[in-house]
This record gives sequence, C-alpha cells and structure tokens, in this order.
Amino acid sequence: MKSRSLGKLVRIVAALALLGATAARTTTASAGDVQIPFTKTTLKNGMVVILHEDHAVPQVVVNVSYDVGSRFEVAKRTGFAHLFEHLMFMGTARVPTKAFDAWMEAAGGWNNAWTSEDRTDYFDVGPETALDLLLWLEADRLRDLGPLMTLEKLDAQRAVVKNERRQTSENTPYGKVELRLPELLYANDHPYHHPVIGSHADLEAAAVTDVKEFFARYYDPANASLVVAGDFDSKRVAARIETWFGSLPTRGAPKDPGAPGFSDTKTTLTSVVRETLEDDVELPKVVMAWQSPRHFGPGDAALDLLATAFANGKTSRLYKALVYEQKLAQSVSAVQGSGTLGSKFTVDVIARPGISLDKLEVAIDRELEKVRKMPLADEELDRAKNLLETSFVLRVESVGERASLLNMYQAEVKDPGFAAKDLARYRGATKDDLRVAAETFLRPDARVILRVIPKKKTPSSVTQAVGIAGDKK
Repeated sequence: MKSRSLGKLVRIVAALALLGATAARTTTASAGDVQIPFTKTTLKNGMVVILHEDHAVPQVVVNVSYDVGSRFEVAKRTGFAHLFEHLMFMGTARVPTKAFDAWMEAAGGWNNAWTSEDRTDYFDVGPETALDLLLWLEADRLRDLGPLMTLEKLDAQRAVVKNERRQTSENTPYGKVELRLPELLYANDHPYHHPVIGSHADLEAAAVTDVKEFFARYYDPANASLVVAGDFDSKRVAARIETWFGSLPTRGAPKDPGAPGFSDTKTTLTSVVRETLEDDVELPKVVMAWQSPRHFGPGDAALDLLATAFANGKTSRLYKALVYEQKLAQSVSAVQGSGTLGSKFTVDVIARPGISLDKLEVAIDRELEKVRKMPLADEELDRAKNLLETSFVLRVESVGERASLLNMYQAEVKDPGFAAKDLARYRGATKDDLRVAAETFLRPDARVILRVIPKKKTPSSVTQAVGIAGDKK
C-alpha cells in the first residue's frame, strides 16, 4: 500500500485536545472544553464536507475517507479495498498515470493513503497555494478513475500489492502472524476473518470488470467524507468544493453489510484455539489474542488503558515481571486494536534464548490472572492515563492528524466533534473498570494462542549458508 494500513488506524487513543497553542499542551482542561473547531455540511449528492480552519501554520490538508475496507469484500475477492488504494493513483483522462503525484509535488505538496478493515483514507498535504489543485485532483479521480480502468493499470498495481504482501508479511520476521491471526480469531463468515491485504490467489483472480463494479459501488460521493484543514478561507473553499465535488453523480451510499449475528459484548470463541507457525526468526514468540469490544463501545477505553499499563514501557507490569525479574522475555507488547464492528486485544511476547514457550505462557497467564482479579495500583492507572493524553496532545500538533481524526469521528460516530466525549472515556475510567474489562473479555478459555518458532535448519540450508560464507572469502 502507499502507506501504513493493515490493522488499527489509531492505536494509542482516539481523542483530541485543541484549545489554541497553550491549551493544546495541557492535560488539565475539563473534558467539556476539548474540541476541534469545524463546520460540517452535506452536499446534494450525499458527500459530507468538514472544514477546520487554522492559520497557525501555512499548510493545508485534504483528507478523503471512503466507507470501504476489507470487511466489505466478498469471498474470492479479498484484498480489493487495499488494491484500490493503489489503483486510485493510476490516472484519468485529464490526469495521466504518474501525473497525480508529479503535479502535486511540483506545487510543493505530497500525498499518501491507508486501508483498514473498515475504511480507506487518502490525504494530500501542501501549501495554501496548492489547495485548489489538491481538491481538483481528488474530485477528478472520484469522477472518472473507475470507468477508465484498464487491464494494464490493474496488472501493474496487482504486482505491486503482491510484492508488498511478500515484503511486509511473508518475508518479514513474525509478519505471518498478521496474515494468520484474523483467520484464527474470527469465524469464516465474519467480515474480519481475512487479512486486509488479501490473498495472492484472490488478487490474481481480479478482473477489470470486478474493479469497475467495486469502484461504482463504494467510490461514490454519498459514501465519502471530505475534510479540509489548515490555512485557508472557508468561504472560498466551500465554493470550490461545491463546484468540483457537488456536481459528481451518485448512486447513493451502499448498504453496510455489518456482521449479522455477532456482538461486541460477547466473544464467539468457545475454546482456546492454538497454532504454531515456523518462520525465519531467531527467537520464538507467543501471541495471545481475544475478541474485544468495538471502538467506542463499553470496555474499549478500559482495555486501551489496560494495554498501556500492562505492557507499555519498561515500568509496565508485564515488562517488569517477564523481562526484568524473571528474565524470560526479550520484549513485550499489548494492544487494544479497535475496529468498527469489534476489536482484538493482543499480547505479544518474544522469548529470551533458551526459554521454552510453555514456561513463557505460564508466566504470561500468571500476570493476566492478576489483572483479572485485582485492580491496578493508583500509580499504574495514572501513568496509563498520562501516557495516552500526552500522546494525544503530541498527535494533535499536526494539522494532518487533526484532519484524520475529524474524518475518523465522522466515519465511526457521525460526529466530527466527538473529541470531548472520547477523551472523557479515558479520564473517567476507574481501576475497577479495567479489572472488569479484563475479567469479562480476556478470558483464559476463549482466546487464540499463536506460537512462532524458528524454522528448523535442513542440511541443504546449512550447506547453502556455508557456500555463501566461502564465497565472501
């Protein structure tokens, strides 16, 4: 993909503090005062337009979010949402292939994009003088890119995506976990069952007609929200948007297939699912994963805080126990990977040389049992809250991140001004909230345990290694 994608869009905290240059650096303001100034309108064709005017930095950002991610894909056509992230840069009749980037860069701008299970996001950054170009380019490809798709364009990006899968997952240490974990964590009929990047077979099977149909269904103004943030005049830009985007035809927003029969408050796992993968790694690894509440659902914020307190930094509980005290682990991490339909809570631990994974699992479970049964210490919860708020404030210093968050709030709760309520979830969480969330969702009898072990060296591989070493001499 053109940028970060697979997995959660916002891994630290989806909240925002913007009270001007001074208040943006404090974590003591009341939750009710936390906000990003914006205006929101909806064009006749259904496109949502959000404007955030801020003249502090001479920069503008255009962020276009489409409500289509890998969970919208059908069987045998996985990877389409991510494939389209690449195809959207392949040009139109007015903007030839490669011109999208070239013209933007010539005007002092740049762009990128990402795809998740739930949506696809494109963003362009540049000086205020480039804003008309950025807007026109986005409107042009939304109008014409799909109908003008060709096999040559499809083949070019199909090869890029397949190579990306090899580089980021198949040939990256522990990368196969990202491919296999969703398949183990969710049943075949769950929309999160397959990885965002899709499979080689499905990518190879994609036809031009499939691509055109996908574009026509999901790349519609009624299925998109446009954010413009930064140094611009709202009145002038609103007129430009009306001219270039308001004239785009629409078939209406497609129906969200959702996840019928699945709940974000109850796991569909009924037992422990185990699997062991061989990979080209030096040290073995244990990954434990649970189904957990959807983004903004009850328990989501508590699990975000728990992950931070449990395994973020050298003073975290799991790091102290497994790395410092027991000397069983090389590294630890924990993440509440929030999604629109549901989330996954994962604990990853890389073993030290010579440590058995059986022993490591016992040690991890011992620490998990503690957080299920006993509340965290006051200082642990305070530290977690401070870390999340700090990362929150640092993030909002970027105009681009503000644009991204406005679109995220619009996509998930239909309210770009949700920041205060979002931050309040974290500030109001108690030690018992975290304990209850751990007890409810991090069940020892309903989880995936995925082990990654080093590949066994075969005689042929040893011979090959010796031969290579000899050549260097």
